[in-house]
Amino acid sequence: MTTVEDVPAEANDARGRVAELHAIREQARRGPSERATEAQHAKGKLTARERIELLLDEGSFREVEPLRRHRATGFGLEAKKPYTDGVITGWGTVHGRTVFVYAHDFRIFGGALGEAHATKIHKIMDMAIAAGAPLVSLNDGAGARIQEGVSALAGYGGIFQRNTKASGVIPQISVMLGPCAGGAAYSPALTDFVFMVRETSQMFITGPDVVRAVTGEEITQNGLGGADVHAETSGVCHFAYDDEQTCLEEVRYLISLLPSNNRENPPSVACEDPADRSGDTLLDLVPADGNRPYDMRAVIEELVDDGEFLEVHERWATNIIVALARMDGEVVGLVANQPQSLAGVLDIEASEKAARFVQMCDAFNIPIVTLLDVPG
Repeated sequence: MTTVEDVPAEANDARGRVAELHAIREQARRGPSERATEAQHAKGKLTARERIELLLDEGSFREVEPLRRHRATGFGLEAKKPYTDGVITGWGTVHGRTVFVYAHDFRIFGGALGEAHATKIHKIMDMAIAAGAPLVSLNDGAGARIQEGVSALAGYGGIFQRNTKASGVIPQISVMLGPCAGGAAYSPALTDFVFMVRETSQMFITGPDVVRAVTGEEITQNGLGGADVHAETSGVCHFAYDDEQTCLEEVRYLISLLPSNNRENPPSVACEDPADRSGDTLLDLVPADGNRPYDMRAVIEELVDDGEFLEVHERWATNIIVALARMDGEVVGLVANQPQSLAGVLDIEASEKAARFVQMCDAFNIPIVTLLDVPG
């Protein structure tokens, strides 16, 4: 039975436990060490929390399970059990709208995925699907944590399952911000949009060392799976930028053009560009001579609000243009042949590019405007 004399002691104990918890949370927020942070910055990369701060509205981030740690034993893992287990999960807002996010922390186990790490990602993905809000992954991880064996691989299976479950239901955006191999490359390829940063981010199934051992071919990480390779050759990457700050700002812009889920319409904005204005410039842009090429981007600029549009897959299958823009404040998808590239003909890659874009627009209630100029 608690006596009056015991109350101050219990209150002090409670205050002590609260202070200890705050100290632990602060330790989890700071990350493993200053040295690890300096090493991350030396590579030209931001930390996971710095990236989240750039992506979300200031002060809006709410973290989920910051104190979770792995429970694996062996390989010396029991002596190293950092908080967050190498991934930061939570939600915040972008332009005032709820967005869920998870970010690999490369400073902890190289961002590799283990059982606890995967459980946190599963939870935030389930929350995003249940809330009907976009999901953004900030990827900077070295694949599965091999010390945890099949538990890590099962974690990837859960992520892939949720990627397919969320496909066409909520927007899924993958931002590649470091070397991502194996399972860390599979999941982004299942999402709606992939952003990459030149020189610092790569996506490949297996690394240059394995390629060398199997084929004898010498190749660099960027040559195997860098931003330019995926933006120009494979078509896996939708957007490629020179630095993380620009990349994350463009992610924010893309989110502003997408609905939160497939039951909503894209957000509309007030527009000062009159919908009934005359487009006399088009008389000079589009030639009467069918053999003369012209830049379809200039036509799009004349049609859309304030001449602003976000081109998707800008450098892949350049004979067709797909883009998001606004007309009279409403979001539209544009599909247009590009006469300046292969005369705008439809080949396999152009057809696939357009079909993928139309499928995305169909899923998220975005009307499509087609600009047709194709010889066949």
